[in-house]
Amino acid sequence: MKTKLRTFGVAAALAGVSPLAFMTPAALAQETGAAPGTEIITVTARRREESLQDVPVSVTAYSGAQLEQIGAQDITVIAQTTPNVTLEVSRGTNTTLTAFIRGIGQQDPVAGFEAGVGLYVDDVYLNRPQAAVLDIFDVERIEVLRGPQGTLYGRNTVGGAVKYVTRRLSDEPTFSARVNVGSYNQFDTILSGSAPLSDTFRVGGAIARYTRDGFGTNLFTGADNYNKDVWAGRISAEFEPNDSIFVRLAYDRVEDSSNPRGGHRLLPGALSGAPVLDNVFDTRAGLDVVRQQVEGEGVSLSADFRLNDMWTLRSITAYREDSSTTPIDFDSLPAADLDVPAIYENEQFSQEFQLLYSGDRMDGIIGFYYLDATASTVFDVLLGTTGTLLSLPGLNAQTFGNVETDTWSVFADFTYDLTPEWSLSVGGRYTHDERSSRVLRRTYIGGFSEFFGGNPTLIQTTSDFEGSESWSDFSPRVSIAYRPSPEHNFYASFSQGFKGGSFDPRGQTSVAVAAGIDVFEFMRFNPETVDAYEAGWKFTGPRYRHALAVFYNDYTDVQVPGSIGQDTTGDGIADTFTGVTTNAGAATIWGVEYEGNLALAEDAFVQGDSWNFNWAVGYINAQYDQFINALGVDVSDTAVVQNTPEWMASGTLAYNVPLAGGDLSVINTLAYRGSYSQFEFVGPLDQDAYTLWNASMVWNSGDGRWQAGLHGRNLTDERYRVSGYDFVTATTLGLEGNLTAFYGDPRTVTATFAYRF
Repeated sequence: MKTKLRTFGVAAALAGVSPLAFMTPAALAQETGAAPGTEIITVTARRREESLQDVPVSVTAYSGAQLEQIGAQDITVIAQTTPNVTLEVSRGTNTTLTAFIRGIGQQDPVAGFEAGVGLYVDDVYLNRPQAAVLDIFDVERIEVLRGPQGTLYGRNTVGGAVKYVTRRLSDEPTFSARVNVGSYNQFDTILSGSAPLSDTFRVGGAIARYTRDGFGTNLFTGADNYNKDVWAGRISAEFEPNDSIFVRLAYDRVEDSSNPRGGHRLLPGALSGAPVLDNVFDTRAGLDVVRQQVEGEGVSLSADFRLNDMWTLRSITAYREDSSTTPIDFDSLPAADLDVPAIYENEQFSQEFQLLYSGDRMDGIIGFYYLDATASTVFDVLLGTTGTLLSLPGLNAQTFGNVETDTWSVFADFTYDLTPEWSLSVGGRYTHDERSSRVLRRTYIGGFSEFFGGNPTLIQTTSDFEGSESWSDFSPRVSIAYRPSPEHNFYASFSQGFKGGSFDPRGQTSVAVAAGIDVFEFMRFNPETVDAYEAGWKFTGPRYRHALAVFYNDYTDVQVPGSIGQDTTGDGIADTFTGVTTNAGAATIWGVEYEGNLALAEDAFVQGDSWNFNWAVGYINAQYDQFINALGVDVSDTAVVQNTPEWMASGTLAYNVPLAGGDLSVINTLAYRGSYSQFEFVGPLDQDAYTLWNASMVWNSGDGRWQAGLHGRNLTDERYRVSGYDFVTATTLGLEGNLTAFYGDPRTVTATFAYRF
């Protein structure tokens, strides 16, 4: 346990987020056996154990204990206190993740697009964002790495990575139980335990059940809106016959049966006259041809073999799959003005080998990564009211898209100590990506297609495309670090990021044919790249620590996915839509990040009461230098980088005091997020700046077995948009005027009770 706390402590201090802010003095004395700031702590941020001061990386880390202390429900909450990071639930879903780091990410979760931000679960890369809003249970820590990742990790990502690390099993029997009871009839139960079956073999598992009534109501069906109904579980077995061999087999599964998430209309119905509802969490969505259901599961086998004192061989083998069926009612009205039932199916197999070296003056890694993945999407676009107007009853534009990914890469990264003060790191990655795509788009009358229980009449095939393409890339990385004393570390780095190209699974080839454009070129979009420069200064003292980073990104061939309404008859009414994805942009992104921790009273952590203050500030200037629209015109003067506020800031004040044989922690956090745009152009869905206030009061018993807490989130009950659909500003689809928003959680209060041994 000492090693685990020390590992987290360094990673957190590196980021300016200290675990001390959320732990009591007694707990610290038990875990560390020394006053904070005096011990030597190690971290594995670069795939090897090293001192905090040796890591030239921007990373924010959160331990499982810290997340429990603040009552965190899922991984999106960590974005509130991590600079220049956006983690949100995607529009119209409950479990699909939208992630941006330093202005780079992916808004649209459609198949065929690589993620700008990589999500890892125990070093296994999740290729698709569906089922990726991970609930927090059985977690050792979560790390957020900012900037391109590729020379140290399995899959290259241009924006950064979020790593979800589960707990290793103990060599002694363990058990824990946690119950959460709160607003909107929240009732969660999380159980976990492990046991050694012999000196070399141990097994364990965790199961979690999350339920909550809706924040609002579907006024048409009477069902809850924004409710939660989730099962999640994980089992694992570990084999460790000696100090040189460690093998872990793990399986996890999640089932989300929450109701469809209906949006809030911002405009009265242009056709029906339906008024705007008072409660932003209420809806009138009427699409019900399929039931909302999300299932995801995966199995992984990881093994470490220590070959000798210098070399270790690591293997990570994994298979994952998920399936999502969802009724997306774009118009959020009973009528079928713009109704989209959809099915997403994803599967992936990955294999990674790492050869790690540790010598007197040099440490490093050599790796190989392989991924074979398939992402399929099928959805109907029922334009019922439009079809009636055009005498095409049950007008339906159906899309089937399948994208297969076959990619491999080799990478290496080594650090050499030039002198006791200076070290040089050099790395590189060669990536070969191949994409194969099948896109079939058909227009029907008579309602929903066979995938959603219908039997319509085919009137037109608008896309019938098959194609494949491959790309190769070499991405280098270099950094230099200067440590004039144990308290200070200065570093500068350069790295390149690469995000593979693909084909638009919503592209309409008939549009290309009519315009005289090559169909293959119309459907394909090329890779995007980023040149990232960073300089930083880290300081660690007995009462104060900080991480300061300045970065500059030259972002080129930016992939911009989207869809627009299409008028195929020339009557001025959009009777279908088409996907439009281009390498439209080049952007310059630079900014500053400052995170820190201050103990407000001397000897605060070893004697009596204590005060501790954490902060995180992020500034980012993100501008398009070029943005070519569908007409071939550069509109960079009006384009904006989406989901990227100029300013983000948070401050957490924690007070710890001995109480009733244990320790009481009172934690207050204010999280500010500046105004930002939902899309690449300013529009009515954009969100003004807002501040969230979260507070927790948690008591831990002196022996560490019992915990009771009270957690309030969004205590001022702010209403803030996290996503939406806009089919009125740049393009029109449907007749009702479809401008729909989705919102972050309202004020909630949760009581927690936990027992562990």
